[in-house]
Order: sequence, then C-alpha cells, then structure tokens
Amino acid sequence: MRVALGVSGGVAAYKAAELVRRLQQEKLDVQVVMTRGAQEFITPLTFAALAGNKVITSLFGEKEAPANVESAVEHIAVAQRIDLLVVAPATADILAKLANGIADDFLTTLYLATKAPVIVAPAMNVNMWEHPATQKNIETLRARAVHVVQPDEGYLACGMVGPGRLAGTEAIANAICETLGLRHDLEGLTVLVTAGPTVEDVDPVRVLTNRSSGKMGYALADAAARRRAHVILISGPTELHAPAEVDWLPVRSTEEMHRAVRERASAADVVIMAAAVADYRPASAESKKIKRGVGKMMLELEPTADILAELGRDKSARILVGFAAETDHLAENARHKLAAKGADIIVANDVTQEGAGFDTDTNIVTLFSRNGRETALPKMSKFDVANRILDHVAGLRLAQLGKGVK
Repeated sequence: MRVALGVSGGVAAYKAAELVRRLQQEKLDVQVVMTRGAQEFITPLTFAALAGNKVITSLFGEKEAPANVESAVEHIAVAQRIDLLVVAPATADILAKLANGIADDFLTTLYLATKAPVIVAPAMNVNMWEHPATQKNIETLRARAVHVVQPDEGYLACGMVGPGRLAGTEAIANAICETLGLRHDLEGLTVLVTAGPTVEDVDPVRVLTNRSSGKMGYALADAAARRRAHVILISGPTELHAPAEVDWLPVRSTEEMHRAVRERASAADVVIMAAAVADYRPASAESKKIKRGVGKMMLELEPTADILAELGRDKSARILVGFAAETDHLAENARHKLAAKGADIIVANDVTQEGAGFDTDTNIVTLFSRNGRETALPKMSKFDVANRILDHVAGLRLAQLGKGVK
C-alpha cells in the first residue's frame, strides 16, 4: 500500500521522520511531500534516506531544473496511485488551505486531486489551535470525512502549555492502520504457509509439476506478517521473492515439503496449505535420460504423502486451512475435502474461471468452513483474498480463546 506523507512547516516536522520509520514497520510504501516551510526545519535528504523514495518538494520540479510536463502533472499521478494522504504535522496555514481549497503547492494540489482518504495531524501554538478560524477549518475538514488526529496537550516549543503539540507517532500510526484496514490480530501467533508447486523427477531432464506460481501462498505470507504473525513460508520453486521478515524455506519435491512441514507444524498455531502439491510421483526416477522410442511409453506413478490429511489427523488446537483447485463441481468437491482432511477451512477456486487460474494476480474463491459457513468472494487481488482468509482465521482464533483453548 502507498501512503503520501505531507510534511508542512512547523517545528514538529522532525517528528515526521519517526513516523516514516513507524510506517515502514507496517510495510507501507511512503512518498514524502514537503512544503517550502517544512524544508526550513528538516532536509528532504533525511526523508529520502528513510523512505527510499524521491521526496517531492515543488509543484514544477527542482529549482535547478527547467519545468517540464512530467513534473507539472506529477501531482495527478501521485494522487491516483496512493491509498492514503497523511499530513503530519499539519500547520494552521496548511489546514486553512485544505479547508478552503487553495492549491498553491504540490501538497495542497495533491489534496484536491486525490480520491484517497485523508488524515491530518495538527501541530501549532495553543492560541493558534484554539482560534475560531482554525477550529472552523477543522470542522470543515471533518465534514468532508477528513480524519483529524487530535493534538496532545503539554509544553509547546513556544514555551506555552496547552493543546497543540503533534500527537504521538503511535497515535498517528494507529489512525493510519485503522483507515487502511491494517490489523495486528495475529500478533504472537506462528503461521506456517506452504506455497508454489512441487517438482517430481522423471529422469535427469524431465519432471512432473504443475502451473502454480506461488502468488497466493506468498500473498498469504505477506498478509500474515503485516498482521504481526511470525510466518514460516515453505515454498516450492517459484520466481517470487519472499516477503521481508518471513522465515523462508525453499523445497523442491513433495517429500521435501512433507518433511519440512512435519518438522515445523508443531510450533505453528495456524497452518495454511496453499501449495499445489503433486498427488503422484514416478515410482522410480531414471538415472539417465529416457530416449525417444517409436511406440507408447508407460510411466508408473505412486501416490505422494497427503500432507493436509496428516495435519488434520493430528490437528489439536491448530487452525488448519487447505486449498482446493477445481475444474468442476466446486462446492461438492470442497465440502468433501473439508470433511476428509479434517481442515477448519477449505479455500476453493475454479481454475477455469478468468481471473482465478494459475499465475494470475487475482483470484475468485469460496471459503468453506467446518461450521457450515460458506463465503463466496468476488474477483479481487490475491493479497485481498489473503486478508479475507486471515479474517476467518482470526475469527476462529477468537472463538478458541473464548472457549479457553490455547
């Protein structure tokens, strides 16, 4: 998710650097926009180093560079790609401009151009904060659904005492997380996720595998980590990079995945089997390449370990989620798998549907729960699907705690 952080010209501008660090802990991509006044208190270089992105300081590009079309319309591009605009600190001047639709720099123009939610965290002298003009501007912004993070009370930089001090970093971060729907409901839990395909050797050249890209499993690992879980990601071969702060364990064959899951499942509170595990493997792999013949060739296959069923037989209090990639009779097959494997949830999708098959960035799934609940989700990004699955997992966890299950 992308957040634009507007920094306006007050002594509290330096605290915005702490906020950037805090937002990075939530794995948010932060684009800093500074007003001219803000640059009198802290340099753009500081934010560029912290956020890892170019800091925008002017509506028409850098002072030493000629104005160009790209810089002149950059506020539109930023406005369209952000998920949230935050202004912290928000001075009395910037609040007045936002409330009255004045667009004379990049930040104020961005405010008018974006359809994303907006949060402001005011910071100023107590008399400026309590002035009727400022309070009227605050009322105007609230009426437009702008979320205002109330300033703290205490000693101010001017030496006065009262409300007007920038709210604490955690208070602003909490408002951002709430607005973006970021949750920490898996904090303290260990979530084991399997992802990607498995590969079974036929000979030194040929293999049996499937079309799984691993995107769904990696999205689940990323989403669980953002919700503060300790995540173990056991992955078959993919071209994906493991999310940060995830314990990543690469495997290749079904048996390797079987061993890895078996060794780590006892430490997990939740196991999500999103990998497309091979159901069969060659009874014996040839040590040399099989040469082409003139007739038919028979390949003898044997079943692989049923990892999900094993976990279901020894589930205890662990929450177990399985996946079912189907091409027909989706509901019937998913309900059968739910019962047969002993899972709490089966996530089923029809891979023949456009936007729900392998190697796509979207998915269309139905969640089948052991309590009989069935939740059909529309097409959405795999990250959004992952969060909907984790919502169900968090609900099951709360139910367990309510029953005294640890």
